[in-house]
Amino acid sequence: MSSYTLGVDFGTLSGRSVLVDVADGRSLAQAVKNYTHGVMCDALPTGKKLGQDWALQHPMDYLEVFYETIPEVLRKSGVNSRDVIGISVDFTACTMLPLDENFTPLCFQDKYKNEPHAYAKLWKHHAAQAQANRLNETARAGGEDFLSRYGGKISSEWLVPKIMQILDEAPWIYQETSTFAEAGDWVTYMLCGNFTRNACAAGYKALWHKRRGYPSKAFFKTLDPRLENLTEEKLGGEIIPTGGRAGHLTAVMAERLGLHTGVAVAAANVDAHVSLPAAGITEPGKLLLIIGTSTCGILLGEKEKAVEGMCGVVEDGVIEGFYGYEAGQSCVGDLFDWFVRSCTPSYIAIEAENAGIGIHDYLTKKASRLSAGQSGLMALDWFNGNRSVLVDADLTGMIAGLTLQTKPEEIYRALIEATAYGMRTIIEAFTAAGVPIHALYACGGISWKNRLMMQIYADVTNRPISISASQQTPALGAAMFGAVAAGKAAGGYDSIMSCAKVMGKIRETYVPIPENVKVYDKLYTEYTLLHDLFGRGGNDVMKRLKKIKTEAEHA
Repeated sequence: MSSYTLGVDFGTLSGRSVLVDVADGRSLAQAVKNYTHGVMCDALPTGKKLGQDWALQHPMDYLEVFYETIPEVLRKSGVNSRDVIGISVDFTACTMLPLDENFTPLCFQDKYKNEPHAYAKLWKHHAAQAQANRLNETARAGGEDFLSRYGGKISSEWLVPKIMQILDEAPWIYQETSTFAEAGDWVTYMLCGNFTRNACAAGYKALWHKRRGYPSKAFFKTLDPRLENLTEEKLGGEIIPTGGRAGHLTAVMAERLGLHTGVAVAAANVDAHVSLPAAGITEPGKLLLIIGTSTCGILLGEKEKAVEGMCGVVEDGVIEGFYGYEAGQSCVGDLFDWFVRSCTPSYIAIEAENAGIGIHDYLTKKASRLSAGQSGLMALDWFNGNRSVLVDADLTGMIAGLTLQTKPEEIYRALIEATAYGMRTIIEAFTAAGVPIHALYACGGISWKNRLMMQIYADVTNRPISISASQQTPALGAAMFGAVAAGKAAGGYDSIMSCAKVMGKIRETYVPIPENVKVYDKLYTEYTLLHDLFGRGGNDVMKRLKKIKTEAEHA
């Protein structure tokens, strides 16, 4: 009898479900649901305006993903729903939301529909930078050793700074909150009725350590006396490892989705981290790049090392038995979209239409005709701040070398190259710290669609880069952990290692071109000079400009 498992991937703009054959990892059907409210950066659904660097979401959008996509993939596939043995979700992180005593989001209450802090704060909500700065200063002053596990800085994107912002700006919301939850843990609760926290998000985004737990009460009290009992009062819930079983589908959810109550529900996972076994990676030295609106890099190591600017190192955080390392870039796909939407001249759109292809594809085609270094441009890829290695959301982007002869495709290629230089900076930080990286892997739509970008990454880093065989790698990874939660006796697997050998595959590999490597080595030297000048305090013009902009907007 065949067995199937479901993976549900919650991204920045949409959620998608994939139904997978446990026997070979083959995707039988998939469905996507764009979030009804999208990303709320300017205003709430009520019309209330939001401040600078806000990024909110409506948690009802997440439930709609379940309600619409799961019945759709069951219908498309034609499989017997009784043969579905497991389900798991992955989620962008840290995406967090405040819940009441019944685990209901506060924004569902009429009295809080006009309160921004009652909604889900998306991973790229950067309005808590002041709180992140205060946390980092307090931790450094107190000699807190947890900082070294996160590259020396805690990002404004993570759980505690976002909680601090709520406490500072809407203390009544803090008081009304019984649980601050990762969105992935909340949607898992909605599936099985048992609230748990996944060790991956707890470790990488909430400062939790497998052996030491959360930071001490004394630290939180020093940070803010009102936070002294944060972990006991508002971060409850059993923390379970990846692949662990959170429960089974509730009768209500099973009926709503067209499934049954025997479906095992796995602990939630972070979208980047869940992708590693889906690409067949179960050993150290292979860095997986999950390339989308942003890029997360996930790597296995055998020892715990301090690496500049990493987003975290967590024991058993990705695959049990290894230390999982995370690093990333805040702006990749978003950068290319910004250029197409805001900077592309009309004649490019006309030429693309005449060629019968999209603007991204057209610019890529034209950029492919340029040789390495031919544009004469150098960009800093900080258009949404810098996640690794500088961990500073107040940094901004830059393009040097522009002239009146500069063409759109030259800028487009320079932006691609900038993200590759940013990734090389991350790789060199790891290798300098004694964490080797021998090869790159990539997944996500861009890795399939943009061959030029993948070749540039291979050339800039001087490492081969292999592409995951699945177009929905995070969803496949989630489905794989669902199979592990079900267990071998139910038709699944007893470990993610055995599962990955069967279900994880790659599609193709790009190999560095030696002559390009030589040119990019020269260009990377120039990138590093600009990177250090504007990113390490040599010239804080970016932050000064941002401050002047804020003052002008509020004048």
